[in-house]
Amino acid sequence: MTAVACSLFLSLGLTACGDDELNSDEQARRAYLGLDPSVGKALQLGFIGFNSASTANIPPQSTTGAVSGTLLVTGQVDQGSSANKGMRLRIGMTGYSDGEIILGGDEDPVNITYTSSTDTAAQPEFTLQLRGIPDGTFTGTLKGPFQMTGDLEGSVTLDLALTGEIEPDGTGQVLRTTGSTHVTGTATSSDGVYTVDVTL
Repeated sequence: MTAVACSLFLSLGLTACGDDELNSDEQARRAYLGLDPSVGKALQLGFIGFNSASTANIPPQSTTGAVSGTLLVTGQVDQGSSANKGMRLRIGMTGYSDGEIILGGDEDPVNITYTSSTDTAAQPEFTLQLRGIPDGTFTGTLKGPFQMTGDLEGSVTLDLALTGEIEPDGTGQVLRTTGSTHVTGTATSSDGVYTVDVTL
């Protein structure tokens, strides 16, 4: 787009001039797509922490991005023998990337790297409520901001709700039932909002 055309777009209040700022729903979509694989990873780490916990604090659980960086899950889990338990977790990211985001059509793929605050109290909150352990259901939320560098700059804030089923693994541990997790909500970047509705 030429400088003259871009100026005209801006004068009309439109936001199609470049991808350097998060100023459209499409850019919010791209910001979320780069995080999408990490939601399932964080959920998996949460369950590993739940199964490993011997105190209220779960052992920190981490994994790597497909290309770079680290995803870290920390927090607390309810103790006792109840069939209903909750987890209050935090999601930390450092230089995290799962690689190129394929947008489809003739759009060029983009690369985004994500980082969260180093202050645990400011990291995105991940809550899970398990019901009818070990063969029941769970609900959860994932809320908070991630900073972005690469083809998109700025921040993206998730506000997600999760529902799904759980099952025993035969060794006394609890797993989420693959393919049963429904994730809905929004990803917001600048003035753009993307509506999330996926199944894991």
